[in-house]
Amino acid sequence: MRIGIDVGGTHTDAVLLDQDMNVVAGIKTATTADVTGGVVTALSTLLEGSRLDRGRISAVMIGTTHFTNALVTRRRLARTGVVRLALPTSAWPAELVDAVRPVVRLCHGGHEFDGRPISPLDPDELKRVAADLAAHDITTVAISSVFSPVTAEAELAAADILRAELPHLRVSLSHQIGRIRMLERENATVVNACLLDLADEIVDAFAAALAAVGVRAPLFLSQNDGTLMDAEYTRRYPVRTFASGPTNSMRGAAFLAGLADAAVVDIGGTTTDVGVLTGGYPRQAGTDVDIAGVRTNFRMPDVVSVGLGGGSRVTRRPELRIGPDSVGYQLTEQALVFGGRTLTATDLAVAAGLAEVGDRSLVRGLDRELVRRGAAWMADRVAGLVDQMRLSAEPLPVVIVGGGAVLMPAELPGVPEVRIPGHHGVANAIGAAIGQIGGEVDRLFLIGSQLTRDDVLDQARAEATDLAVSAGAVPSSVEIVHVDEIHVNYLPGNAVRVIVRAVGDLDLGRARTPEEDPQWATT
Repeated sequence: MRIGIDVGGTHTDAVLLDQDMNVVAGIKTATTADVTGGVVTALSTLLEGSRLDRGRISAVMIGTTHFTNALVTRRRLARTGVVRLALPTSAWPAELVDAVRPVVRLCHGGHEFDGRPISPLDPDELKRVAADLAAHDITTVAISSVFSPVTAEAELAAADILRAELPHLRVSLSHQIGRIRMLERENATVVNACLLDLADEIVDAFAAALAAVGVRAPLFLSQNDGTLMDAEYTRRYPVRTFASGPTNSMRGAAFLAGLADAAVVDIGGTTTDVGVLTGGYPRQAGTDVDIAGVRTNFRMPDVVSVGLGGGSRVTRRPELRIGPDSVGYQLTEQALVFGGRTLTATDLAVAAGLAEVGDRSLVRGLDRELVRRGAAWMADRVAGLVDQMRLSAEPLPVVIVGGGAVLMPAELPGVPEVRIPGHHGVANAIGAAIGQIGGEVDRLFLIGSQLTRDDVLDQARAEATDLAVSAGAVPSSVEIVHVDEIHVNYLPGNAVRVIVRAVGDLDLGRARTPEEDPQWATT
């Protein structure tokens, strides 16, 4: 048996799946201000309701918003050193710079696109940087080097020098986090570094939550590509949890609807997320992604989000509008159908006969024309988002999930097929529970007389497979799910960027429980 949990802005959902991936039980509870408290409540409610022997639980998978929230609110960010092995500099929002208070140092090093060194590392220079970091009481550092995805030699050597001077230093390396393009990759690395201390707190808190309800099973967190990472990996790469919520919903939708290619609409209490499934996994964003005002280029799902959910406030003047303001997790207190005084999207859905929640008699007095127009406004808004996400003229079937799926009618304008599957309200938790283990390669290769195109693709496939296995996948289950070649015309020679992703089933025999994690045991 395995448990999947997803922490959203309004609700924390939990599901219990058996060994055949059948949904045994699912619950939805209110997200708490400290987030972790909601996880304990969800776990307790799920286990008590199912009367399950805790010893039968083989793994717990959690999708969390902790790290995204920390960056957005500019809170709980570690002061971070930034070492760049090249020039020039990049800009961050002023308030985020104030929150991180970085110490930035530019050093010799880096490589050309073909792997030739720009300049050699200066060990004495880096030792002076280490002394500077120590003087500022900095324990985390982000190291980035020009074209490190081609050769990571400079970053690895710089990390060794800094760690030799400061053994306690926690290092994030850009070639392990971002993609080609120096400034955006560096930004992603700095974001990761400033979240490392928080990652320890969150992983420890989740482990404590499992212990509090008597669950002794390996803990995994969801990544933003639909795969899982264990607790130890999360401590090193918390930035990979960004956007894991929409990703879990899309994976859960694919599982519940039995579709590998479709548009997925996830309607929660506050927002609606729309993405596209390709081969059962979310389509990845092909451009840089702005996160809390910071431009980054690490892998992220291609998702469009709008402020429309079950708790969205309805305004009638000067024109009808639903959202983006929301009552959020206070829906059961403020919505009309629950005895409140705020007109919400849920009230319109109940009055229109789309949903059966709360007390319908409390919205019988709503103007019928307002109800009709409101329901049509929401359906048109969602249909427009689906159309926006299409990359071809071919229409896409749509799977609608999330607690707010009740806002939608059985048909949408311009959509050939709409599915609202069973257990749609906890699709995000199901997506977390069915997560697999992945490995990805994103590198520049030079194709020529010594390295053919087939050689490059074979090498990338082998590296991605090895990464998946080393991350905890069953070797025999690993398969290549994505291959992309992009010829880089702005570089001399026959340069090609190759992206390969491999996924496989989780090898629970190799997974460790939180108590077996040496860092958790010491904290």
